[in-house]
Amino acid sequence: MDEKMYYSIGEVADLLGENASLVRFWSQKFPGFIKPLRNKKGNRLFTLSDVNHYKMIYHLVKEKGMTLEGAHKRMLDNKEGVDKSMDIIASLSKIRRDLLEIKETL
Repeated sequence: MDEKMYYSIGEVADLLGENASLVRFWSQKFPGFIKPLRNKKGNRLFTLSDVNHYKMIYHLVKEKGMTLEGAHKRMLDNKEGVDKSMDIIASLSKIRRDLLEIKETL
């Protein structure tokens, strides 16, 4: 992922593989974690911190099957634990992709 100052709602949706309406909905449900800025046109702009929070929400809700309330509580209570878990999953996913690429070349 390119490190930019701000990401549009479409870019965040693409990163998550979801639609923009879900991104918008989650920003309303997690106002303590996601604080979009708005440009002159009123478009939402998200920081890298917001994007990381979206990834955390995605992991808890879509991958672990938690409710929105459960994910919110987990993020409040144990942010460091969730971050570590997400980092491990991201690392393992990258290793898996690399191994699949190697397998294809054999």
